[in-house]
Amino acid sequence: MTDSLRIIPLGGLGEVGKNMTVFEVGDERIVVDAGLAFPRDEHFGVDLVLPDFSYLVGRPVRAIVLTHAHEDHVGGLPYVLREVDVNEVIGTRLTLALVKSKLDEHGLAAVTALTEAEPGSAPIELGPFRIELIRMAHSIPDATAVVIETAAGRVLHTGDWKLDHTPVDGLKTDVGALAALGNRGVDLLLGDSTNAERPGMTGSERLVGEAFRQLIPLRTGRIIVASFASNIHRVQQAAEVAIANGRKVAVVGRSMRKNMNISRSLGYVDLPDDVIVSPKEAMDLPPGEVLILCTGSQGEPMSALTRIAYGDHQNVVVERGDTVIISAKPVPGNELRVHDSINHLARLGAEVLHQEIAPVHVSGHACSEELRTLLSLVRPRAVMPIHGEYRMLAAHARLASDAGVPAESILLAENGSVVELTPRAARIVDHVEAGVTFVDGLGVGDVEDVALRDRRRLSEDGVLIVVTTVALDGDGSDVAPPELIARGLGEDEELIDDLRAEAERIARELAGNGVTEIKLIQEHIHDGIGQAVYQRTRRRPMILPVVIEV
Repeated sequence: MTDSLRIIPLGGLGEVGKNMTVFEVGDERIVVDAGLAFPRDEHFGVDLVLPDFSYLVGRPVRAIVLTHAHEDHVGGLPYVLREVDVNEVIGTRLTLALVKSKLDEHGLAAVTALTEAEPGSAPIELGPFRIELIRMAHSIPDATAVVIETAAGRVLHTGDWKLDHTPVDGLKTDVGALAALGNRGVDLLLGDSTNAERPGMTGSERLVGEAFRQLIPLRTGRIIVASFASNIHRVQQAAEVAIANGRKVAVVGRSMRKNMNISRSLGYVDLPDDVIVSPKEAMDLPPGEVLILCTGSQGEPMSALTRIAYGDHQNVVVERGDTVIISAKPVPGNELRVHDSINHLARLGAEVLHQEIAPVHVSGHACSEELRTLLSLVRPRAVMPIHGEYRMLAAHARLASDAGVPAESILLAENGSVVELTPRAARIVDHVEAGVTFVDGLGVGDVEDVALRDRRRLSEDGVLIVVTTVALDGDGSDVAPPELIARGLGEDEELIDDLRAEAERIARELAGNGVTEIKLIQEHIHDGIGQAVYQRTRRRPMILPVVIEV
């Protein structure tokens, strides 16, 4: 029936990252955002974490509407476009420019149409859906909320946002459009919950610029500013202060260079050509005349700042007297890696400034007072908190309750929940499969939980390879002394000798008893060695028995 809208979050609920939501009327559907998350320590060897979008395979999508160009909203797009039939991708000018660069890298530039849309422009008709964009302030330019109108009702998806009355580009959250939307009526609000637990208002991006104006003139050595590559206004403010203080600017890190080039070519960043130098040229200048903008604020292993911290960067080195400003907050799960980078930089003699000791970062997400303001402007009939860990969703739900939204109209959903909106009510009616998809090297989705379990065991207890050579037509006397290869078990030679003798005993006994099936011999060696190791060490290494028949 066409007066029913199904809303299915495939990512972003109960977590920070991989935001993706499906909107369905009958057999027609659109998707808002297609993000990714970065692996945590327990995801051994995994490069990226994507939503499980198998629900969309075989189900055509009229459009993917992008709220903004952060990786947790657009990073999964190339992988989705490979598997899902998508008619077009809709977004603002900068969002599409950054996405096009990403699709070019994946060889997918011609796969689907990219349709540019401006906030406040005429609505876009997509079958049973009518789409409008509303400008929102965030930590990247051209961020928007999405209004989705259907016969079932009107939905506001906020995307990521904050109020910010003094944004760097002057483009504020369009409070007037939100108020007008509230007057038209909003049946369901899908609201960003990232900072719902934090009281007050989120600071303006200009506060970081003011911090740069206080900090940079006092420094005499090189200054390195690490930030998200997408935080274009942050790096622009740092560069402007540096230039005003007689410094040249070098951009280090592939994604930072790419985003700066695109932003400058489109006019979102205005920096004179003569102040930009290469990293190599920067290192030849006097330290007091250099500002380096780089990636790596999250301690990513291969990022520019991490390689600089570990003395592994081909061009940039840190020396005593230099200053490193980490202008970002660690994403949950990245704290230890960020602290490791800070410790290494400090060991090299640098002064490291970060948000815990200097005002060098503000969030891009609305705190509780801003969420209350939005709720009062929009006055939604129903609220579904999105974008956040469960505690953040619950805090947003409490704010909605305080704003007068009835308890039965506050939907605490999870990834895979099927929310049905009708002219009468919004409620959770079903559930679809919505786990995670791992990207490991060139493989997408070929790493399963069992593989991660094996990798976890390898990291904790090590591996033991037992190579045994037997003549299966003999009486058991033709068994060569087994070879043992141990990794992660320490250097206990006595233990290895005992395990070698045990493996030989098991092989001789089985061969003497006429056992000729290699798989059975492997199982006995596996169980016998595993038991012997556990009795001696209380550890369970991965044991790989190899039996060679001669």
